[in-house]
Amino acid sequence: MGLFNFFTQEIAMDLGTANTLIIHNDEVVVNEPSIIALNRNNMKEVLGVGKKALLMHEKTHESIRTVRPLKDGVIADFNAAELMIRELMKMIYPKKPLFPPSWRMVICIPSSITEVEKRAVRDSAEQAGAKEVYMIHEPMAAAIGIGIDIMQPKGNMIVDIGGGTSDLAVFYDGILKHTAVIPFGGENITHDIRLGLGVLKSQAEAMKVQFGSALATEANANAYVTIPGLKGMPAKEISVKSLAGIIQARMSEILDFVTYHLKQVGLDSRLLNGGIILTGGGSQLKHLIQLTEYTTGLNARIGLPNEHLAPNHIDELKKPMYSTCIGLILKGYNDFEQNYKVFAENFKRVEVPK
Repeated sequence: MGLFNFFTQEIAMDLGTANTLIIHNDEVVVNEPSIIALNRNNMKEVLGVGKKALLMHEKTHESIRTVRPLKDGVIADFNAAELMIRELMKMIYPKKPLFPPSWRMVICIPSSITEVEKRAVRDSAEQAGAKEVYMIHEPMAAAIGIGIDIMQPKGNMIVDIGGGTSDLAVFYDGILKHTAVIPFGGENITHDIRLGLGVLKSQAEAMKVQFGSALATEANANAYVTIPGLKGMPAKEISVKSLAGIIQARMSEILDFVTYHLKQVGLDSRLLNGGIILTGGGSQLKHLIQLTEYTTGLNARIGLPNEHLAPNHIDELKKPMYSTCIGLILKGYNDFEQNYKVFAENFKRVEVPK
């Protein structure tokens, strides 16, 4: 087993519509936009991936085509997905090792994925170099990552607000009662800010992260953000309250979907006594808990993966955006150990006659 462990290494991949995260050896080794740049004349030739490809995005060039391989959490372009996964995996070891490891990969998938789409994810991972592929639904991974015991006789709803989509799952009495994918996420909020305030995408993202609030009534009416002018244009002052109004409009739309699915399940606040647990990058918005409780009528909290992390882990991993990846690691290790245990129990040694 020692030699096997040396050449076989585990990675957890949160393959998202907007961003892809990879954790290896308890570190975030890849955090890149889910985008790839290809040569139009040879679609197998990769010109860039992640941040490098994003710089080429929406630029007019006759020989460059940028592709976002995932749409609404599932693979829309199989060739581009395979190439993107392969290139992102190369980032784990910037210098090619003498003996390339055999990868055991755990990947999260949307709760609404079909068998055909699931096969596309598996094929892309295997073609990119994975020897073993385990898949787990995103809300389930998030639930495991934040330490929820889904087998307890109580109700919980997980809302995982990602970049391109938001996933939700309702657990009740140890049963996964309902799952859904909401086609909005943090990227939509950034887009709304860019259009509503007339700023660059990078500026919109920075304002959302640093000054964003999900409740306009809680924003300081006298606070302003100064945006540098472009090409000699004067600087622009933007009201923090106006920024919060744009964010609240989109977050309210996402939470309206959550309320709709709550009604579909038919569980009231007495049965969902565990409330709503918010995870994902979008859950870091200020005052989101208050907006969630006001919209849904349920208690809400942010799900953090602290419970499973040793004290010496970097603070970066304690953010809710890594809950899914932490859950992927825990689930993957558990599945592998369980499968090996079953194999060991059923294994029968055969003596070969000399």
